[in-house]
Amino acid sequence: MKFVNSFKKAVFLVAVLNLIFFFIEFTVALNIRSVSLLADSIDFIEDTSINFLIFFAVSLSLVKRAKISVFLSIIMMLPGLIAIWAVWKQIIYQQPPEPIELSIVGFGALVVNCLCTYILMKFRNYSGSLTKAAFLSARNDAVANFTIIFAGIITIFYPSIWPDILVGLFIAYIRTESALEIYKKARSELKNIQEPSKKI
Repeated sequence: MKFVNSFKKAVFLVAVLNLIFFFIEFTVALNIRSVSLLADSIDFIEDTSINFLIFFAVSLSLVKRAKISVFLSIIMMLPGLIAIWAVWKQIIYQQPPEPIELSIVGFGALVVNCLCTYILMKFRNYSGSLTKAAFLSARNDAVANFTIIFAGIITIFYPSIWPDILVGLFIAYIRTESALEIYKKARSELKNIQEPSKKI
């Protein structure tokens, strides 16, 4: 019971941290017209939703948790769609984002995601695919933040829309890959749970 309470406190804290930084990153992304920051900010609100769902779902049955994981894997596809829309807008305006702001906010996001990854690390194998979704989200976001910082540095020396666009598409790709992994794990859990009940 003590472990469960620690786990719930951890995911609640991670949800709050993600929510706070979403507002920061989303505001800056709109101001400097950044594809990568916009895609990453959607990741933050997505991670907020994932962790709040986990907070309320941890006491549910294995079947219900696995079904929620399937739903979460679909939510994790959202940044990919947002990124495609943002790329289209960037190509139309042909205005590179402000590189200094891009790198600074990317670094701030990296700090938040590294902290969230650290908080969730000891719980990553607890509660099956549900917790794995939260851990993979935080870990992949940290990887994405490095690429955002790198895009900002490149844009300082070579002003172009393409570093930002390529990073935005990369973020969309790794999120989609994680979503498919969570979906497969959740479906496997459902199958393993249902098969013994059929035999009985």
